[in-house]
Amino acid sequence: MKIKSAEFIKSAVKPSQYPPANFPEIAFSGRSNVGKSSLINTLLNRKRLVKTSSTPGRTQLINFFLINSAFCFVDLPGYGYAKVPASVQKKWGPMIETYLLTRKTLKGVVLIMDVRRIPGMEELEFIAWLSRFDIPPILILTKTDKLSKTKQIKQKITIAETLDVDKDNLILFSTKTGRGKKDIWDAGEKLIRIKGLRD
Repeated sequence: MKIKSAEFIKSAVKPSQYPPANFPEIAFSGRSNVGKSSLINTLLNRKRLVKTSSTPGRTQLINFFLINSAFCFVDLPGYGYAKVPASVQKKWGPMIETYLLTRKTLKGVVLIMDVRRIPGMEELEFIAWLSRFDIPPILILTKTDKLSKTKQIKQKITIAETLDVDKDNLILFSTKTGRGKKDIWDAGEKLIRIKGLRD
């Protein structure tokens, strides 16, 4: 996809703060420090549109970005091992769940996982939760450049078995090489083109 424009709209905590639901939305979720911000920046051909940090848990709000004046990317707070107070982490669950359940223009969720790490209960439960509410996932394995090709294939198979999904449903991605960028866009564009609002 050709990116003509990409701009930050606003941050939100609750529905009354969301921007008007005028465009289809793709949300991005993943464990803290998994490379979520870097992936979004790579997809949009921007270096610093979404702020990256070496400190897990830096994204603490729901951030909306308008792309090509046609659709939105929504950056959700990361989960797990975030260096933030427990009281803040407890608020994230309801905040994210409320967005995912109430946003009529949400078309799907990109779930980002580190290819070097076997998914845990958080990922398994999140995928099951999305399925229960008919929210399509796009499953991404990031940081593939840190593994040999043989190890990548092995990890992809193991992760697919752990998640109980077809390995072809896992997209291998690297911010450094741009690998998987087209595959993610292809999957995202299919969701964006879905007509109508969610129930």
